[in-house]
Amino acid sequence: MAVPRQVAGSGALATSGMESILQALKLLLSPGASDSSSLQITKHDVLLATLSSNLSALEDKLLKDPHWKQLKLLRDEIASQAEWPQNSADVTWSFTCQALLLLLCLKETMIRLAADFNPGKPDPRTPEAAPALSPDTLSISQQKTVQSALQFVVTLGVCPYLMPGVGVPLRCRTEFGAVVQDVVCLSAPPDATCRLFTSCRVLLSVAGHTSLRSLVFCCHFGDIAAGLCQLGFCPTKRKPLKPEEEVLTEEERTFSREALRDILDQVYQPLAVRELLLLQGGPPQSHADEKTPVRRRVPAWLRRLCGQLLSERLMRPSGVQAVVRGILEGAGAGAAGGSDAEAAAADWKKCDLIAQILASCPQQSLSPEDYYRGLCPQILDLFHFQDKLTARQFQRVATTTFITLSRERPQLAAKFLLEPVLAPLHRCLNVAEIPASEMAPGTILVTEEELSRCIEDVFKVYVVGNEPLTVLVDSLLPVLGVLFSLYCFTRQSVSHISDEDEDEALYQKVSSEQCQAEHLGDLLSHCQECGLAGDFFIFCLQELTHVAMEDEAELNTKRFSGRRVLELEQHQTRVEDQGRKLLVLQLLAVLCERMSEQIFTNITQVVDFVAATLQRACASLAHQAESTVESQTLSMSMGLVAVMLGGAVQLKSGDFAVLKQLLPLLEKVSSVYPDPVIQELAVDLRITISTHGAFSTDAVSVAARSTLSRKGPEGKTKEQPQTSHEKNTDESDLKQQQSHEKSRQTGLKSHAPPIPPEVGGPRTTTNQKSGSITTDQLQEVLLSAYDPQIPMRAAALRTLSCWIEQREAKALEMQEKLLEIFLENLEHEDTFVYLSAIQGVTLLSDAYPEKILLGLLAQYDGGKDKRTPETRMKVGEVLMRAVRALGDMVSKYREPLIHTFLRGARDPDCAHRASSLSNLGEVCQRLDFLLGSVVQEVTACLIAVAKTDHEVQVRRAAIHVIVLLFRGLSQKATEVLRDVLKDLYRLLKHVVRLEPDDVAKLHAQLALEELDEIMRNFLFPPQKLEKKIVVLP
Repeated sequence: MAVPRQVAGSGALATSGMESILQALKLLLSPGASDSSSLQITKHDVLLATLSSNLSALEDKLLKDPHWKQLKLLRDEIASQAEWPQNSADVTWSFTCQALLLLLCLKETMIRLAADFNPGKPDPRTPEAAPALSPDTLSISQQKTVQSALQFVVTLGVCPYLMPGVGVPLRCRTEFGAVVQDVVCLSAPPDATCRLFTSCRVLLSVAGHTSLRSLVFCCHFGDIAAGLCQLGFCPTKRKPLKPEEEVLTEEERTFSREALRDILDQVYQPLAVRELLLLQGGPPQSHADEKTPVRRRVPAWLRRLCGQLLSERLMRPSGVQAVVRGILEGAGAGAAGGSDAEAAAADWKKCDLIAQILASCPQQSLSPEDYYRGLCPQILDLFHFQDKLTARQFQRVATTTFITLSRERPQLAAKFLLEPVLAPLHRCLNVAEIPASEMAPGTILVTEEELSRCIEDVFKVYVVGNEPLTVLVDSLLPVLGVLFSLYCFTRQSVSHISDEDEDEALYQKVSSEQCQAEHLGDLLSHCQECGLAGDFFIFCLQELTHVAMEDEAELNTKRFSGRRVLELEQHQTRVEDQGRKLLVLQLLAVLCERMSEQIFTNITQVVDFVAATLQRACASLAHQAESTVESQTLSMSMGLVAVMLGGAVQLKSGDFAVLKQLLPLLEKVSSVYPDPVIQELAVDLRITISTHGAFSTDAVSVAARSTLSRKGPEGKTKEQPQTSHEKNTDESDLKQQQSHEKSRQTGLKSHAPPIPPEVGGPRTTTNQKSGSITTDQLQEVLLSAYDPQIPMRAAALRTLSCWIEQREAKALEMQEKLLEIFLENLEHEDTFVYLSAIQGVTLLSDAYPEKILLGLLAQYDGGKDKRTPETRMKVGEVLMRAVRALGDMVSKYREPLIHTFLRGARDPDCAHRASSLSNLGEVCQRLDFLLGSVVQEVTACLIAVAKTDHEVQVRRAAIHVIVLLFRGLSQKATEVLRDVLKDLYRLLKHVVRLEPDDVAKLHAQLALEELDEIMRNFLFPPQKLEKKIVVLP
């Protein structure tokens, strides 16, 4: 079954051209003219008749046409050297043999033409002229003809002879493939295996030519590889008794195996990976529908073979990249990312599958260590691709593989992945170990490029991966100091250092520590919700306790003489201890300044904070160093426990288990602290905690009430101690409402502090019917609206808002007074207070728009001398809520609203200008056709601001108004903005081309997209299938 050798010296080959061979292929592949019906029962006969007719037409042409005489001689010469049976009772095989002979003729002709080609020297007078084309080059139409011939050869000569489960069956591909599968006669000689071997071997011979190789392997690599797998590796059921009974000789099987490995090495590796994965197949499919062709289960030998071949692809140089590309490109990502790359990158399951494949050591590998030694550098290379689409896919795979390998093989991951990634940071860390001879001035330990890449890789692994694995945490801990130093270096600014030499070192040390503490505070301020900031704050408090527990007598030791080494070492140790203590105090100061009152996120942290405070108080008492500040801190911390036990937080059984950690400390405080009030409170807290809140004394309630009443305007606890008169007042107030407080504490389930009783009374009246409130109740709530305590003031404002919403007559009679109260509370710093005021003013404007809305416009426009910029912006928020509440009635106030906001666009304050433009956009969005003539004024304002304003946020707001206009008007924009649409379009194009701010450009691009959609719908309205019914008179 040998393929014919090249015909050397043949006269026929010298004179035969490619054109006649391609014409012969066209004749052989031409569709037959048949007048039969298109029913399924006739398709087999039509195909067989067409193949026979084309074969006869080709033979007649070769015999009768003198121009094809040389081609006939060439074909006969190649056929005589061929060792495969070319004649068969099966028409499909005869057709395949003729197509193979013509392809071999084409290859021989192209080889001879290329050998005889002499392009000549280029003309120096026309150096820009293209070089002469080789005569063996195929045109596009000729390539299509060859591709059609190859498709017929594979469809008729390869696919029908594949075993079930090997490759994709013809029935599962196209309807024509199902017809071909039925017309092939397997009982006619030659044998199916012989036919398959002949087709594969001749196709490989044709692919030996460079120009034809891409045509063969581009579309048919998978089928040829499937055929070679079956020929070379399929186990035989029994050994033949005689040599002549063998279908394939051992030499032919060896040839198939070697050919398979050769073509796997020659083709584009991702293509090889993808086709091997297809050959390997997936899990068996269920036969849900008998009419639907279902792919058979892949044989076990083929699954093992494909797995072995895939492992070999993986362990080659750049094998990881080939596997990743092969799988992702098979998902539709394209060779270089493609249009579907975003969807492929988002397919986490596919990326996880690739990671699992890469992290699994193949069986044929010598050892896991050798496998991962070659694999891990390739995984790290996936992090550093420059193309954005490809990089996103590869980085996702690399991160997932990194995490998977760290989870399953932590030791090997630490050696081959983590050490190379963190190597630049370790070099910075181990500066002391570098010999002095190698540390000459100007020595670069790590280049900026290495360090940048290291930081990016750390981010991709530790932040994007986000897996708290032990090996990852342990590897990062040693270099945290280096990372923090880098962070501080990037955040530091220019400092004016003292000119005095003796103070320069000290100044640098102090300023450096101060900057580091401030940077650490900045970092922790972003970590309050997760509890990290609270844990670190408690850790510093515990360190402060250790400082207090140390022997203070050591601080007053006599001055050392410096003559003894021991004295010098002791002094150095004391200096280092003092530095550590100062650092703790410095960190606490920064944390107290930077952290908000929500630093503690759970009860455990609050209990730890109280425990640290109690321990520090006990340590101070042991050294007889009690101070007023510590007494206040101790009182405040115990008050926090009293607040929790008093019902401000819903405690569970597990919370009481945490609180019981305070029992030994409370017992110690009650026995050693000199203040009898604190002693009594400590005893009562122990009793309340031990009984899980079943028994609570008056002292606990007093402490809770005192702690809540010490809340300042910003919600932070004041440190000023109460006087005896204030304590007595609190106790008398508590005794008067003791029963009410206890009943509220037992049923309270809120996480916020209880609302003071002064406001609790009037709030209950909001559920009553209209007209049921009294003058005394109204006066009480009005007074509470000026209360300095935030909960009482906010509750009073909410109560007034509810009365306005319910149209309470007595409240509405005092609308001017209520407006004054709400406007004054707009200036409050607390969010809960001014939001309640905004809600109240909005409800008032909804009830009396004539008076309230115009007054608010005056406050917004002319109140710049009386109101702060923040308050004016809050008034703007009220105006927008009122506009939304008015709905279609906003058209009545079109002129004052738009003119006020247009004047605001010229305000000296940039924030007010941006706010005015934002409000203008929302008003215009709701006016629709009622914009009228003001559209010219609005457009002129937007164009002027977008082109001339120096503040970027104002320009952004102006462009955003246009976006709101287009979105709000939608299809109405072509009518409402008819006169200014061209001006707006030119403005947006101007912004896209010349605006330096990216956000403003983005707004302009969004506006252009909205305009494009509007114009498309205007020019090409969607066709509606509707039927009009007209009633005739």
